[in-house]
Amino acid sequence: MTFGISLPEITAAVTRRSLSRSLVLALVFGLSAQASPLWADQSGTPTARGTTAAAAAVIDPVTTFTLDNGMQVVVVEDHRAPVVQHMVWYRVGSADEMPGKGGLAHFLEHLMFKGTDTLAPGELSAVVARNGGQDNAFTSYDYTAYFQRVAADRLELMMQMESDRMRNLRLPEDAVATERQVILEERNQRTENDPSALFREQMRAMQYLNHRYGQPIIGWRHEMEGLTREDALAFYKLHYAPNNAVLVVTGDVTPDEVRALAETTYGVIPANPELPEHRNRSVEPPQTAARRLSFRDPRVAQPYMQRSYLAPERNPGAQEQAAALFLLAQLLGGGNTSYLANALQFDQQVAVFTGAYYSGTSLDPSTFDFVVVPAEGVTLEQAEAAMDQSVAQFLEAGVDQAQLARIKLQLRASEVYERDDVDRIGNRYGRALTSGLTIEDVRDWSRVLQSITGDEIIAVARSVLRPEVSVTGYLMRQDEEAPQ
Repeated sequence: MTFGISLPEITAAVTRRSLSRSLVLALVFGLSAQASPLWADQSGTPTARGTTAAAAAVIDPVTTFTLDNGMQVVVVEDHRAPVVQHMVWYRVGSADEMPGKGGLAHFLEHLMFKGTDTLAPGELSAVVARNGGQDNAFTSYDYTAYFQRVAADRLELMMQMESDRMRNLRLPEDAVATERQVILEERNQRTENDPSALFREQMRAMQYLNHRYGQPIIGWRHEMEGLTREDALAFYKLHYAPNNAVLVVTGDVTPDEVRALAETTYGVIPANPELPEHRNRSVEPPQTAARRLSFRDPRVAQPYMQRSYLAPERNPGAQEQAAALFLLAQLLGGGNTSYLANALQFDQQVAVFTGAYYSGTSLDPSTFDFVVVPAEGVTLEQAEAAMDQSVAQFLEAGVDQAQLARIKLQLRASEVYERDDVDRIGNRYGRALTSGLTIEDVRDWSRVLQSITGDEIIAVARSVLRPEVSVTGYLMRQDEEAPQ
């Protein structure tokens, strides 16, 4: 079990899958790997907004319907291999917790493996393993998800077990006490023992003045210690219901098969009439002052500076601003050919790593982040000044059209390769649908990206990269001096 990966969450979650180089960097600095799945025109020519790009796009064979109890079902067919991924996404995450109950969503995720009237503790995962499959779960600010990846002919069994724990979870007091110690140890390993993780917690708490995005998904330790069986059951009974869930099945299935199985497993579970019509979220007030922090720890091996800006999220039917921010991150810090890499790592040689990150798939405002790791002999203040100067020069010069075209072409290529991964496809739809987006938004995202112009990117950069909505942090060794 893990807690989620993406920049709006800034966590260090690790799943059982192997990690790519970009994801390793993301985990080191707690930032998004920026591998948002995209589906677009494969011709190699960027298409203008309002054209028929969708006609030439790689379109997911996706079908969606809703059960009588309100559960949304999404089926994405891929018949090239007899494999399916079965995912249940709940529209509840750590940002939906009550004040003082930090970490409850993640705690319940762990407790969901403790059994039902018909499943012994740990039996669900054991059954998946005996059938040659994999399972796991993860928690984010906006959602909690559970999945199994198995042979296609085992789908019915997965639905039976997952629907069973949607309504029949049993939590003995001793199991709750044991699992509470497990999540506390998880916090020790992933946060307390990692100065970068502690630094990111402080950055995020300073970035959000009022919103629950400023609280760690795993929770503050003092609140985790007080979580009870009653807390978990109340959260479960309110939020774990079919009318608050999305079933996403990807792979070697047909919509008719999924519908028939879903109706006999999930479809018999009654909707929860007590579920709030709208998610109760605190609202972030206007931010009017730049903030700075210095975090020292004797365990820091490599000092670095990070800056975050409050940034708009992807919104249903209006994704242009988020698309421009996504492309801005790629242009400024998306790899060794990016603007900051060329300016700071190769030309000035004041940094050994630079990055820019934006992940807009969230229900509420996200962040746009920079990271600079200074070269030997370069101070954090010098690295920050060089970054600021380079960003200002980028805004003044405008977007390199050839570089923008290359990035769009690379995104189109990644879309083709992503079609081979039922996990990434399922995650794309699940994350979007639990973050306020629609199927149409997911399918239109690529067209929107391809339509964004250089002028639009510069305009959104000027509107978002404002000092008053920023937090600048230095991660330092214990003996280093903070800037005056």
